[in-house]
Amino acid sequence: MASKHCSFELMRSQLQESLKSCSEKKNLEPLKKSFDSLNTSDSEKRSALDQVLRDYLLVLFSASASDSDDRISWEGYLQLCIEACRKDMATTTMPVVLLGDIFDALTLDKCERLFTFVEDNVSIWKEDLFFSACKNNLLRMCNDLLRRLSRSQNTVFCGRILLFLAKFFPFSERSGLNIVSDFNVENVTEFGSDEPMDTKDADDKSEDDDSPDKIKIDYNLYTKFWKLQDFFCNPNLCYNKVQWKLFSSHTSCVLSAFKSFKLYDEGKRSNQVVNVDEPLSEHYFAKFLTNQKLLELQLSDVSFRRYVLLQFLILFQYLNSRVKFKADTFELKSDQTEWVTETTQLIYTLLQETPPDGVKFSTTVKNILQREEFWNSWKNEGCPELQRPSAPADDDAVTTSEVKRRSVGCQPQQKRPHKRLGQIIKDATAHKKFVFGNPELNKLWNHMPDNLEACRSKDRDFLPSLESYFEEAIEQTNPAAMLEEEYKKVNDCNFGWRALRLLARRSPYFFSQSNILIAKMPDFLENMILRISKDKPTESAEVKMELTEVKQEIQEDMHTIEVNDGDTEDEELMKTDEKKEEATHNDSSKLMKSLVPELVPLIPLENWKKLAIKLGFADNTIDYFEGMSLGRRKEHQTDCIKEMLKYWCETDDCSIENLTYTLEGLEFTEAVEFLKPHHPNPPTD
Repeated sequence: MASKHCSFELMRSQLQESLKSCSEKKNLEPLKKSFDSLNTSDSEKRSALDQVLRDYLLVLFSASASDSDDRISWEGYLQLCIEACRKDMATTTMPVVLLGDIFDALTLDKCERLFTFVEDNVSIWKEDLFFSACKNNLLRMCNDLLRRLSRSQNTVFCGRILLFLAKFFPFSERSGLNIVSDFNVENVTEFGSDEPMDTKDADDKSEDDDSPDKIKIDYNLYTKFWKLQDFFCNPNLCYNKVQWKLFSSHTSCVLSAFKSFKLYDEGKRSNQVVNVDEPLSEHYFAKFLTNQKLLELQLSDVSFRRYVLLQFLILFQYLNSRVKFKADTFELKSDQTEWVTETTQLIYTLLQETPPDGVKFSTTVKNILQREEFWNSWKNEGCPELQRPSAPADDDAVTTSEVKRRSVGCQPQQKRPHKRLGQIIKDATAHKKFVFGNPELNKLWNHMPDNLEACRSKDRDFLPSLESYFEEAIEQTNPAAMLEEEYKKVNDCNFGWRALRLLARRSPYFFSQSNILIAKMPDFLENMILRISKDKPTESAEVKMELTEVKQEIQEDMHTIEVNDGDTEDEELMKTDEKKEEATHNDSSKLMKSLVPELVPLIPLENWKKLAIKLGFADNTIDYFEGMSLGRRKEHQTDCIKEMLKYWCETDDCSIENLTYTLEGLEFTEAVEFLKPHHPNPPTD
């Protein structure tokens, strides 16, 4: 270990001297000769050179501390590292690693100047040698820079970084696309207080200026205007009926204000309209100021007005567009669609009336939004990779097959017009068909009008019934079978694994709570088999008696109770009372089970969940019973009520008195009348 460490240090010192010489001469040959002279493996030499490249950064940092313009030295050093990577002397990620270290150590002003090197060499980063290895490092480096920058003060630098990432990564890179159409709901616009401001100054101004075009900027208009930002932030709120009324009301009020509020020259209080020929100075709002006193000035600002109107157009386009990840319920009604169309025309009119160049600006916005539809369609198709169309063949060039065809006098075969994939998918979607690019898959998926409904049919239910699957195991529980324990089905691992899955899907007892502690799976399966066999309608009374005896024997084996010989007389009396209560409960349970088939049709199907809650069932148990009715017809949905009542008959609360009291509370009159003849103490009116 000591010799290896020493050899590594020797390599570092030798390579560092060569690197220093290369940096001064701006030539890689000295480092190449020193690298080739090392007598060790290539991986160890690359590892040593990687460390030397990072160590030499400290030397450059100390040397450039007094230099005000050190961009050229950094670029030369990074270019030297790139050449070393191309000659397979260093790891391909080292240029970006060094860039990250340099950006971490420099001030933001120097980082902005050095970032020009990153932008100018985007073609280098996209080479096959660097792209796959460096793309994550470059993304991490840019994100670290963005975290250091202020979005309002360093806006230009932030934009340069984002533009570089857009040039570097492919257009169809999924990590840079909002595939599921999420909204930035965290961008909340805070405005004003609950109380309006003092309007004394505003009243004085209105007395001085009684222009017919001027509207009163009050607190009501102020709150309506800024509350619209909630809808711009999350357009899905518009699909709510209450929120839609609020949005349409606020929009009409704000657009009426825009329509009646005339634009004036900045700093003047005359009726002169803004000069169209006067060039518009650049404006940028990183975040809108929401002070109530500024609203009148903001409404007089051309850029501010255009920003707000453009937000309306973007929102309306989303509401009318077909978005793949939009919920099925998110759809406008006919009257809402008509209102959106009329309001869109009004907004375009307001944009045309907004100087300067209102007509030109309105036309440009309309073209941009139309092109946005292509972007939306591309995302709905799953963002397929974009490819350049193949260049058309030269008219003079003749293929070999064409020459043969002409030589034998055959007419050229006319090609069928080839539809684009996007058009094929669009046509199939319009006819509610599926296109997968394979004839067999297309035939399979278009076999039925509704594939999900076809999957829910009884023909697709391949799960066996509990009785058929456990038939052999039930027979083995009979003592008359005289089968040894090791040969029973419950001891088979494959049988047990499938049995547990089937019980979880078909049996209500699988998730039932029990005070019996079961340590082994065969014991649990035997207990479940006894319950299943107990519910079989074709069982004879003798078999039930035998199964009951076997159940008692199993429970006695599972719970060994040490009984002292000196039991007192009181304990014996308590055991006798418990046996009587258990016998009474069994009689009541048997009676209830016999009444269940006739009682189920008398319970309203839409209110069975209320009954389940009153009977004390947990939410997960109710969901299990509800799952039994999914995909079934209405006449078969009563099975969930039947299974629920059968399961309730196994509980300690099972009695006709309790069920009658519960049904009376839910006002299930027909069911109560049915149980009254069987009630031991019928209630008196």
